[in-house]
Amino acid sequence: MRVTDSQTSERVALVIQYLGTRFYGWQRQPNHRSVQEEIETAIASVVGHPVVIHAAGRTDTGVHAAAQVAHFDVRTRIPAYRWASVLNARLPEDILIRASAAVPTDWHARFSASYRRYRYTLYTDARPNLFVKSTAWHYYHDRLDESLIQNALDPMIGRHHFAAFQRANSSRPHSWVDIQEAVCYRQDPFLYVEVQASGFLYGMMRLLVGLLVEVGRKDRTIADFTRLWTEQKRDEVKYAAPSHGLCLLRVGYPDFPFSPDIWFDTQPKLVLPPATELSLTSSFSETLN
Repeated sequence: MRVTDSQTSERVALVIQYLGTRFYGWQRQPNHRSVQEEIETAIASVVGHPVVIHAAGRTDTGVHAAAQVAHFDVRTRIPAYRWASVLNARLPEDILIRASAAVPTDWHARFSASYRRYRYTLYTDARPNLFVKSTAWHYYHDRLDESLIQNALDPMIGRHHFAAFQRANSSRPHSWVDIQEAVCYRQDPFLYVEVQASGFLYGMMRLLVGLLVEVGRKDRTIADFTRLWTEQKRDEVKYAAPSHGLCLLRVGYPDFPFSPDIWFDTQPKLVLPPATELSLTSSFSETLN
């Protein structure tokens, strides 16, 4: 079905979830599958002509999103709130539109945003788990001290140069980033690193987590970690954490048409029983037998 006849032009905002495993990132590019292209193709199949969609952030290859935000302009009889169901009927299984809504024409998914928040997940149990594999870095080689990681993160709050955590070929003209919050916490067997900032450099979160793991396993001191980024020693940052552990958790706006249950914290956390509970369960089963 194509719907093109309308006197009304409006801007439609979307809250989007996707599993990044089979995508070459958000941004459309030749000869590679992208989230942007899949959504633009779905919109075009409805309106009968190409439509460009603008996102709050460009996630890299393999990175997931729990609440990416994007917008597009369209002339159509379809009410803005219905675009979510219209697109979901046309999108592949690894993309989902959580909700859609009309926004003012001067509202912009990227430029109106006040922050982006990313979550990185590490799975620290030695035993592999298939249900965790696609969304967490299986890191079990060393015990990671979350308090050391948190102490390394604390001085990063505020506006700083973070050139040490910027990948090559970035189009951004500077490396200033305003970090609003940075936390590390453990819910065994998972370790989480969450960073909220006005914006992020190209590849920043993965490079940051790769270095924080060195701090957590006590291979690098907090003082040396701080020296590295304050002196912008990009050549000393050798390793980026795998992409599949990273998720764009949410994007914040001063004026947002969606309720928090749509976008605030929609990446589920897996809960596994602690080893002590498993031991008790096993003992009880043996007693019954």
